[in-house]
Amino acid sequence: MATRQERLESLIAPIAKALDCELWGVEYLSQGRFTTLRIFIEKDEGIDVDDCERISRQVSSVLDVEDPIPGEYTLEVSSPGMDRQLFTLEHYRRYIGEQIAVKLNRPFEGRRKLKGLLSAVESDEVVVQVDDEEYLLPIELIEKANVVPQF
Repeated sequence: MATRQERLESLIAPIAKALDCELWGVEYLSQGRFTTLRIFIEKDEGIDVDDCERISRQVSSVLDVEDPIPGEYTLEVSSPGMDRQLFTLEHYRRYIGEQIAVKLNRPFEGRRKLKGLLSAVESDEVVVQVDDEEYLLPIELIEKANVVPQF
């Protein structure tokens, strides 16, 4: 049985594709009675407010019919930005050689937060170089990872 996250992604991805965008990721955040559905979209020439509006309207219509989220929620649509969150192994592969910040869902070798060079992706593990240490992190251990923009 699909998780809520997987169901949302399966509903939203075809909409993004039909509107010439790529679904970068979906965040479903529920805190008490407040729920936010955050959708990140991408395309080669960049995202503008019109893209976000088009996606938002189409997704709203589909979610009204499919009703995968109980109760009220806030829908946000945006580009992933320069400090984009990495959601999939493919995202990690695209950003090999970049600095990333990683938050783990439980300690790994005594650490829950790491910041370093994304040096490789091996099978279902991400390799992060922090100073002289190399960490081989299982993808399921990563709660959140973002690209650290270099200026």
